Amino acid sequence: MLKGRSVTVLGAGVAGLVVARALALRGAEVTVLEQAPEIREVGAGLQISPNGARVLAALGLGDALAAGSQRAEAVDLIDGEAGGRVVRLDLARRRPGEVFRFVHRADLIDLLAAGARAAGVAIRLLQKVETVTLGAHPPRLTMAQGEEIACDLLVGADGLHSRVRAALNGTIAPFFTGQVAWRATLPETGDLPPVARVFMGAGRHLVTYPLRGGRLRNIVAVEERDRWAEESWSLTDDPLALRIAFEAFVPEVRGWLDRIERPNLWGLFRHPVAARWQGQGAAILGDAAHPTLPFLAQGANMALEDAWVLADCLARAAPEAALPSYQARREVRVRRIVGAANANARNYHLSGARRDLAHLGLRLAGRFAPGVLLDRFDWLYDHDVTWG
Repeated sequence: MLKGRSVTVLGAGVAGLVVARALALRGAEVTVLEQAPEIREVGAGLQISPNGARVLAALGLGDALAAGSQRAEAVDLIDGEAGGRVVRLDLARRRPGEVFRFVHRADLIDLLAAGARAAGVAIRLLQKVETVTLGAHPPRLTMAQGEEIACDLLVGADGLHSRVRAALNGTIAPFFTGQVAWRATLPETGDLPPVARVFMGAGRHLVTYPLRGGRLRNIVAVEERDRWAEESWSLTDDPLALRIAFEAFVPEVRGWLDRIERPNLWGLFRHPVAARWQGQGAAILGDAAHPTLPFLAQGANMALEDAWVLADCLARAAPEAALPSYQARREVRVRRIVGAANANARNYHLSGARRDLAHLGLRLAGRFAPGVLLDRFDWLYDHDVTWG
């Protein structure tokens, strides 16, 4: 069904590049339109879990992922204020044959861009879309330069502020969650253990893990607050504000924060999962369809799953049947993942007696039933969209 079909993909992020390769490998003629002057990724680290790694392996990118990332061995949950490990989730021992990886966003984008080009994808830069028109056949794009592009099939991988999503659903304003996040990286000597560490405190938490073989420390720090912060990946903040927010945390954490000179800051907003992911010759995936809060490390993994399923559906049937099938295969799972991420935000920020009771429960589970804490996410990590 895809042999020789022309597909236009908006956005050269994770979702756009991986869906471009998936479609091209099945015979489509794919063009990616990216508004930036170069393919690059802001931000720092992300985590690829087994459900996402299976997609990369099926697309022939498993070796590239292994070469450009670091295997994660465990997750430590730590009392950020009193100190001391609450529980360890031992990934290496409990899930020895599965792939959990720490990877720099820029490194992942590089390997995906190389993979897309190797599959024959054309990537056009400096392509800013002003309007998306659906309802006419075929979908049409009006570009900032005045050019109009007719698309045989349009895929919106254009992120939080997707024009394709708006064309399908209208504009729905997100709401501020009452949380902001700082992110930064710090140079290290390369001897960091391959462990994600989550320091939990009242109304705030901090996550850190190694990147690039331990030469960088990735830091994401989240605080609950009433004040609004803009939803952007490119704002910077006074490092003093970050240090004050975590001044009650253990010296180890405060020492890292003292070294940060230019943290990025973004407000965390909750967007609803789109009601319509497809229609009129267009489809959306990744953040364009279902933005999620960063508390389950599944944003990139959901995009990888979406890409495989969308390409698989289009390879099996004409778009009129394939696109509804794509949404039907993905929507229930995605809503469950987004809900689980929302719940994690609450669990990390407990205070007082509720926190003491929750930490006690985690310690007892870690001591007497360590498998239970990881097994409750079997539904997430064991899922394989490439099977069948």
